[in-house]
Amino acid sequence: MSPARPNVYTIPAHRAFADALAAGLVARYGKEKTGLAQGLILVPNNRAGRAIADAFVRRSAGGLLLPRLVPIGEPELDERVGGALEPLGGADAVPPAIEPVERLFLLAGLIERHMPDTDPAEALRLAEDLARTLDQLLVEEIPPERLRAFAAELPDLSLHWQASLERLTIILDQWPRLLAARGRIDLADRRNRLLTALAERWGEAPPRGFVVAAGVTTTAPAVARLLRTIARLPEGRVILPGLDGDMPRVEWDALGPHDADPETGFRRRSIETHPQFQLKLLLDRMGVGRDEVRRWRWGGGRDAPAVRSRAISNAMAPAAFTSKWQDLPPAERRLTGVRALEIGDPAQEAQAIAIAMREALETPERTVALVTPDRGLARRVAAHLRRWAVEADDSAGRPLSEMAPGTLLLALTSAAAEQFAPVPLLSLLKHPLVRKGEGRLAWLEGARALDLALRGPRPPAGLDGIGDHLADWSGRDRDRRRTALAWWKQIVPLLRPLERAFAAAGVAPAALLGTVREAASALTGDEAWSGLAGRAAAELFAAVEPAAEASGRIAPATLVPMLEQLLSGVAVRPPYGQHPRIFIWGLIEARLQQADLTILGGLNEGIWPPLPTPDPWLAPRLRRELGLPSLERRIGLAAHDFAGALGGRDVLVTRARRDARAPAVASRFWLRLEAMTGGLTRARAHKWWAEAIDRPDAYAPAERPAPSPEPKLRPRTISVTEVDRLKADPFAFYARKMLALPSLDEVDAEPSAAFRGSAVHKVLEEWMKEDDCDPGLLRVRAEALLAATSSHPLLRALWQPRLLEAIDWIAGEVARKVAEGRRPLRAEAKGKCKIGEVSLYGEADRIDRLADGSLAIIDYKTGMPPGPKAVAEGYSLQLGLLGLIAERGGFEGIEGIPACFEYWSLAKKAGKLGYVASPVGGRTGLDAADFTARAERNFIAAAEKWLTGSEPFTAKLHPEHAPYGEYDQLMRLDEWYGRDG
Repeated sequence: MSPARPNVYTIPAHRAFADALAAGLVARYGKEKTGLAQGLILVPNNRAGRAIADAFVRRSAGGLLLPRLVPIGEPELDERVGGALEPLGGADAVPPAIEPVERLFLLAGLIERHMPDTDPAEALRLAEDLARTLDQLLVEEIPPERLRAFAAELPDLSLHWQASLERLTIILDQWPRLLAARGRIDLADRRNRLLTALAERWGEAPPRGFVVAAGVTTTAPAVARLLRTIARLPEGRVILPGLDGDMPRVEWDALGPHDADPETGFRRRSIETHPQFQLKLLLDRMGVGRDEVRRWRWGGGRDAPAVRSRAISNAMAPAAFTSKWQDLPPAERRLTGVRALEIGDPAQEAQAIAIAMREALETPERTVALVTPDRGLARRVAAHLRRWAVEADDSAGRPLSEMAPGTLLLALTSAAAEQFAPVPLLSLLKHPLVRKGEGRLAWLEGARALDLALRGPRPPAGLDGIGDHLADWSGRDRDRRRTALAWWKQIVPLLRPLERAFAAAGVAPAALLGTVREAASALTGDEAWSGLAGRAAAELFAAVEPAAEASGRIAPATLVPMLEQLLSGVAVRPPYGQHPRIFIWGLIEARLQQADLTILGGLNEGIWPPLPTPDPWLAPRLRRELGLPSLERRIGLAAHDFAGALGGRDVLVTRARRDARAPAVASRFWLRLEAMTGGLTRARAHKWWAEAIDRPDAYAPAERPAPSPEPKLRPRTISVTEVDRLKADPFAFYARKMLALPSLDEVDAEPSAAFRGSAVHKVLEEWMKEDDCDPGLLRVRAEALLAATSSHPLLRALWQPRLLEAIDWIAGEVARKVAEGRRPLRAEAKGKCKIGEVSLYGEADRIDRLADGSLAIIDYKTGMPPGPKAVAEGYSLQLGLLGLIAERGGFEGIEGIPACFEYWSLAKKAGKLGYVASPVGGRTGLDAADFTARAERNFIAAAEKWLTGSEPFTAKLHPEHAPYGEYDQLMRLDEWYGRDG
């Protein structure tokens, strides 16, 4: 017999929902051993089911047979209904639901067909939005045919919304035919049919045991009908979370939805951002008045004082009624047990939350939960907790795109899409899953050799382009390239199928995915598909590959964003290994359970509540006319979640004053609490610990390094280009020559000034050796250099005019010098000589024979040459040292006395590119005849101090002459520079 009053209850916010539910059901049905096992509990989803099951376990003394827990919001609803509620009349007649991935690709195909300019990755993203809009129409039981009527009734819509509505109407006309051809229906449609059939069955024949709908707050008409049926069953109960029974009637009625005015037809807007609106709408659809809802009389054992619920109700009052805060008695606006923590930035916020969670573990059996919609904050807190070897139980898990199998698949597609450019290629080859196991060390040795060989500007595209680059042994890194080439030949066969697949203009997505899968297996064996994340990746590919057959051909490069989107939609949660008392909950889990300490993190606007997600398919006005939830409804749901979580016994609310980019605006919920209470109690200790935990007791900055190895260990050879480094920054010389730590170019670097200088030097060398300084051939060589340079087109376009003008100047200047009787002898001339115990060697860019038989030493500069001040102070004497080597016959086959020292600069002077400068004569006051002797004296003094003597290699001895910072980090420059002056 149906009860006269519907069995609808609420568990107030200050009570732990799951524990209070378990306590009541155990008290009512737990007296018999099988009493609970005969019942059925409908829950919103699997996560809620786990929370309620855990609450029953906490209530069981000597063992307990649990009731059946059936989620009504999960995709596996058909299996759950078939297993828990059999026999359900007519269920077999309900067609199966289409797989979500197949549905997504089918919708994407329709979008591409009707929006031809949309690339496949964007079509997939729009398909997700379209699927969400379609689900909302199905859930609210709004037939798509109504869209056509609105298209005619609302001619004043903006043009882009009219176009969007027209496309949507066409797509929704074709969608049912696609489903019918496959014998499938939408999952939301199937759920509606099953819930409707279930409500009819129970209305006619109530089940034998008790039926409880716990924590279900969705307002879908099918769900509301089922809840209405359950509330009128003899042993049925609907238990709602946090319904505010004390809210004044005038505020309750103001929430809406409102009837249209009979005279004007105007309908007042509902306050959908209020935390009680969702529950009010659900009760209206169930046909239950708020006065008919009773309070669940059992507690959860870890409840807050009842006055907390009244304070929460007052704090969340509609904006038009917040003036009552001024007249509230202190007890009804005081939030005892709620503390606030406002801190500088998200990093400090995460640190403070982790400290509070770790502190809670000091109390035996005390539990603590972080509740936040900010996944970035959750990940940071979990990382900080690992400082104490604590692995938080994170209910949301991690996206597959961030786990090793996902990053491997993205690395494969990125490398192939970018034609195996150095950065994505090395990222792939060094991936932790590649050759994992016994062969890993040898593999990494080869990958590191390739890394060194690919330093500098990007080589030609493709696997063969890299091979050609490694086979070019003309540079100084020939040994590196030779080593890398031997290893690279073993790698090419593994990547060649991937290169061929991505080289095509248009490829079927399924074929591309299959090639990526095979390449992953070739590089990793079974490692890419093992473990929890690997199995999730394998299941995703097993679902996506056949579903992608419905898509047309795509440009291979678009596979990268498509795959990233698919991988990001899969969450992986470890099944074990987490701490039993530390939790990170999403908002859904926090609705149904509480911890001893609840931390509400990320209370900034745009995070909690989140910004409304725009609907690209339906205009806001059209959504309102159709009766769909407004985009602001999510704010109301977030408000309800916040109010429920605020009911914990001990609560800490936190926010950062700024985010990663700019000052942050406090959440409207935070501002309400502050305004009503006059200021929450501050958790100052956690803020202090967050700032102090990584602060040392005393700072001990490093001193200026000055290593002093024994003289016999010091090098006895030095290049003319290293003498300035030895004198100005002895530590840098020590690191480079004695520690053998040469500086490395970046991978895939843009051509630097040094690279451009080396390229110009090479052109000039070949021009002199092969073209005999023919002025007409130098420009040809320069243009060939620009064509071969694998730099960015913009950089090449900016460099080309300057280079060609300077090159033309060199050709003309050489021709003019030759006409005056000067004759170029040799380019890139290598020479050496011994001065005392030290061998000095160097390379002259060019040596000319002057008309009087003396020599001219020439150095090309793509930038400005050294100034006279540096020369006067004993630096920039490279030309003098090269002259010294020439005087001593150090250049094989060249004899004579240097009498001319010149810098041929390609920089601009007096509005023109290219000029000749000399470190001697003119304003320098130095005599060319004495230049080599001066250079010799300076060199001997430096060699006696640092090479044959015992002078320490002091860092940055003369920083004004040490402009390069390759070793600044090694010498810990920032710790001591400026302190010992």
